[in-house]
Amino acid sequence: MKIPYTHGGDIYSHPVRMDYSANINPLGLPEGVKRELEQCLRENVCAIYPDSGCRALKKALAAYHQAPEEWISCGNGAADLIFALTAAIRPKRGLLPAPSFLEYSQALSQWGCEIDFFPLEEEDGFDIDTVRLCQTLHEAQKKGRPYDILFLCNPNNPTGRSVSREDMVKIGKKCKALGTWLAADECFCDFLDHPAEHSLIPDLKELGHVIVLKAFTKIYAMAGLRLGYSLCPDPELNRRLEQVRQPWSVSGLAQRAGIAALREKDYLKETARLIGPERERMKGRLESFGFQVLSSQANYIFFRDRKNKGESSPVLYDRLLKEGVLIRSCANYPGLDPSFYRICVKTREENDQFLETMKEIITVTGGKNDGTADYDTRNHV
Repeated sequence: MKIPYTHGGDIYSHPVRMDYSANINPLGLPEGVKRELEQCLRENVCAIYPDSGCRALKKALAAYHQAPEEWISCGNGAADLIFALTAAIRPKRGLLPAPSFLEYSQALSQWGCEIDFFPLEEEDGFDIDTVRLCQTLHEAQKKGRPYDILFLCNPNNPTGRSVSREDMVKIGKKCKALGTWLAADECFCDFLDHPAEHSLIPDLKELGHVIVLKAFTKIYAMAGLRLGYSLCPDPELNRRLEQVRQPWSVSGLAQRAGIAALREKDYLKETARLIGPERERMKGRLESFGFQVLSSQANYIFFRDRKNKGESSPVLYDRLLKEGVLIRSCANYPGLDPSFYRICVKTREENDQFLETMKEIITVTGGKNDGTADYDTRNHV
C-alpha cells in the first residue's frame, strides 16, 4: 500500500533537481557541526548506545536559553515531541488554527481528540486575531466544553505570519486561567528578523501552562539528523513526557551535533543577512508573475495562483514538477484549496534558477499583478 506523502521534501517519489518544498536553511549544515560529526565517526559513536537522558545536550540548551535543565525534553525532531505531548496530556478537545501545521491534528487524532479549527481569514492576511481567539477559548469554557490544548505555530506554517510576544503572552494568560495547555511551536522563530520579539521562552515561568517546541531541523539544516526539544516549567508534564517518549530516540550523532550547533552564532547572523532580503526579492518577482503573495516573515513564501482558483488539482505544482522542480502544494491544509502554494527561500543563485524556471513556464499578460498568469505548455529541456 502506498502511503501518501503529506509534507514538503518528498524528493523520493519523483526526480527532482530543485526542491523548494522544504523550509531548510539554505546555508546547509554549519561547519562546526560537520567537524563534530567527523569527530563522532572517529570516536565510533555510532557503535554505542546514546545517552537516553540527553544530559549533555540538555545542559547546553539550558545555558543557551538561560532556563533550568529540568524544563527541557529532547526528541527525534519536533514532530516526535508533538506526538509525545498529546500522549502525555491525552486531550479530549483541542483547538487548532486553520491553516497550520498538519502534524498537530494527526497527533491529536491518535487519542480520539475532538478537534475544532479556528479559521484564519484571507481578508485579514491570515493573521491570528488574538481577541477573537481568546473569546473562542472563553466561550468554549462557558459552554462547559473547554479545550485541553491549543497549538500555535509562531510564525505560522504555511503562511509565514507571526504573533508578537505581547499577544502570545495574552493568549498564554488566557490559557492558564482556563486550564488549557498552550503549545507554542517556535521551530521557525529563529528565521524572523527579531526572534526575541516573538518568543515565549522568557515568559515561561510566569505563564506556567505553556510548552514551547523548538527544533534544529530548519534553522541548522539538520533535517536528516532529527533533533527537537521542548521547554516547559511544569514538572508534572515534563515527567509524563519522559514516561511516554521512546528510549534512545535521539541518536548520539544528533546530540553531539546539537551541542555543536548551539555554538554557531556567526552562522545565525549570516542566515539573517541572507533570508530577509532574498525573501523580499522573491516576493516581488512572484508578484510580477501575477501571483497573489502574502507578506511572509519567515524563510518561506506563501502565495496564491488566482487563475487556479476553483480547480481540483494544483496546476502550478504539477507543471513545475514536470520540470524537476518541487514546490509545496497547500491543498491538504484545512481551509486552503489547490490554488495555494508555499516555497522556501534559498541562496540568491538558487533562487535565480528557480525564478528563471518559473518565468519559462509562465507568460505574464499585461505585466501587472492581476492574477492572469498563463502556463506555457511547451516542453522544456
